[in-house]
Amino acid sequence: MNYWLVKSEPSVYSWQQLVKDKKTVWEGVRNYAARNNMRAMEKGDLVFFYHSNEGLCIVGVAKVVREAYQDPSTTDIAWSVVDLAPVKTLKKLVTLSQLKSEKDLSEMQIIRLSRLSVCAITPNEFEKVLQLAQTKL
Repeated sequence: MNYWLVKSEPSVYSWQQLVKDKKTVWEGVRNYAARNNMRAMEKGDLVFFYHSNEGLCIVGVAKVVREAYQDPSTTDIAWSVVDLAPVKTLKKLVTLSQLKSEKDLSEMQIIRLSRLSVCAITPNEFEKVLQLAQTKL
């Protein structure tokens, strides 16, 4: 299993909306590194959902329910999407400042490559964030 983090501005698409929708197409990614991360996602992989710009925190865990396919919002074959479904809302939000203050998380892509909207997460990083969130899956 692989682990990931996706970012969304809550005013554009929030965790609460994903929970309400029960599933979504993660579309509109126009960065090659983020696109490559999505293409590496496998069904069942777990994904942190991060509220960017407003909130700056990880709020929930989703899972990949459909692997990468052509982005239906464009005819350009360079772009892909995945389908995500909610798994669990975090018991305690994990803020960006918390992530930055944890030595074990200093190499996270969200910190090193802050503009990347789809980030890979190591298994150790994933477990550490769950600890900070006081959440068990």
